[in-house]
Amino acid sequence: MTDDLSMDTKNILGLQLPTDPRWVDLAAMDIQAILTDHAYCEQKAALTCISLIQRYSDREKLVFDLSPIVTEEWGHFRLVLNELKKRNLSLGKQRRDEYVNQLIAFQKKGGREEERMLDQLLTMALVEARSCERFKRLSEGLNDAYLRKFYRRFMESEAGHYTLFIDLSETYFDKETVRNRWQEWLDYEAAMIVKLEVRGDRIH
Repeated sequence: MTDDLSMDTKNILGLQLPTDPRWVDLAAMDIQAILTDHAYCEQKAALTCISLIQRYSDREKLVFDLSPIVTEEWGHFRLVLNELKKRNLSLGKQRRDEYVNQLIAFQKKGGREEERMLDQLLTMALVEARSCERFKRLSEGLNDAYLRKFYRRFMESEAGHYTLFIDLSETYFDKETVRNRWQEWLDYEAAMIVKLEVRGDRIH
């Protein structure tokens, strides 16, 4: 997977649109802000995995596959926190994540529990895919050589998480059902992301 990431993100992650090129330049202007938002993203990812484990405790593979992800995401939170400290920067306040909020709005709220579960897994897959793509941009576009390497590591991790959530979806649901719903998610995200303000103080 990591070698493939040098190829077109659309082919690897399925994302329909690349990140606006201006985003990396904006992010580079305020490293504290982007590191702060990154830290909270890792924290929220760990908490979401815990929530999925609690909600679907009867799904053995999900529980065992996501348990180490909780540890990994929290470890990532600590890594980013340490990076802030090393640079004599403080962890700022958590900001509203409009990107994730709009994804949650697309999740099926009624109907069958299975449909809601699939949407939750695909939401996580999409967040991880977009995070991977953003980290790839930072690993290639920042002037700070250390941060380029720093974000390359995160990029590789997010690629694995994206794959895991797709695999879990295909474990519990028919592959054609997953493929069709995933395409709906990709189309929705593409239409959504062009309307969001390009902000350098946000990972998403």
